[in-house]
Amino acid sequence: MTFTVQKIDHVVLYVTDLDRAKRFYETVLGCKLLRHNEKLDLMHLAAGSSMIDLLLLPEQDGAGRNVDHIALQVTPFDAAAISAHLRRYGVEPTAPRDRFGAGGFGPSLTFLDPDGNKIELKGPPQAP
Repeated sequence: MTFTVQKIDHVVLYVTDLDRAKRFYETVLGCKLLRHNEKLDLMHLAAGSSMIDLLLLPEQDGAGRNVDHIALQVTPFDAAAISAHLRRYGVEPTAPRDRFGAGGFGPSLTFLDPDGNKIELKGPPQAP
């Protein structure tokens, strides 16, 4: 194995009303807004050392789908080694790129599990 899963970094939930969902997670669960990516209309909420991200449900998606992806923080993050590992199992990852996560911006890549669920493997945050 070329990496070890450390924790769930974040989960991205589809919602039908961003403001209502934000109020719920802040008021009922005590989460705090960390960042609002206005370009994607994506809200990042702190949930302990992890995050819950809220994203408006695209109209073209079918009913019943409410999770966009789950991100797992892994160490070490060696994109080439992780990609080779996944390909040995017939899984084709995306090219790595920096994405925002619970610890800040850091490298990640994504792939689909056998049921079509998107999984993101996220490296540790990079120094500013």
